[in-house]
Amino acid sequence: FSTAIAITEQPVSVSVPVGYSFTLRCRAEGRTSLQYQWFCQHQSICRQIPGATKQDLPVTAQQSQLYTCRINDLYRNAVFSDWVKVEVHQCVARGLPPRLWRGEPVIVLNPTEQRVEVGKPLQLQCAAMGVPAPCYQWYQNGNLLEHQKKKKLLITHAEVSDSGTYLCCASNSHGEHWTNAVDVHIGETSPPAEPSQLCHLVFLSATGKIALLVGNNRYQHHPNLMAPVTDVFELSLLLERLGFQVVSLLD
Repeated sequence: FSTAIAITEQPVSVSVPVGYSFTLRCRAEGRTSLQYQWFCQHQSICRQIPGATKQDLPVTAQQSQLYTCRINDLYRNAVFSDWVKVEVHQCVARGLPPRLWRGEPVIVLNPTEQRVEVGKPLQLQCAAMGVPAPCYQWYQNGNLLEHQKKKKLLITHAEVSDSGTYLCCASNSHGEHWTNAVDVHIGETSPPAEPSQLCHLVFLSATGKIALLVGNNRYQHHPNLMAPVTDVFELSLLLERLGFQVVSLLD
């Protein structure tokens, strides 16, 4: 009677700030009435959660741990749901979701610029909150990296061709959020140009001090984006303070 119980809704992993309250759900169908029992596992210790005998498990996030639900019927058949991870972020700086947060991805850790010798490991890291827990996809110079789909990007032996600009997209059913873009230098020993030198070069080249900003929101084969609108607005304010005449275009 192994197929006597069929799980119709599996619980899903989440990534949330400490103190956040949510519900893990599990649904099943069987030939008789069903009984539910939730379990959690933290640091290799698995324990039954007292009183957690309903389809829904209310959780107030305190620490990262795993959860599963056992369902059994009156014939002593039993099945377990998928193990799901509740990832809890103890220290969340600016970017903490507002009270009206509905679970869309929020970046809580951005990758940082890296300088790596040829042959050494390259590692970039990011993290995002989301309900459900976000999926990750890394990009190099705008190109999708097929096998880099985790919070940590790892290249065990970096090559010069691994140099470039990297960023990661965190997405779930509510939307997507992109990390900051960071530069990765492989095999280069010269120090980066000072910010003041870069600004000086910008001002020398922009003798007329006219800035054209273009923000694309709508794409034919991609959901509408919100970031370009705010990015163009913030950049235009910054450039106007620097004395530029700004022309802003959307779509």
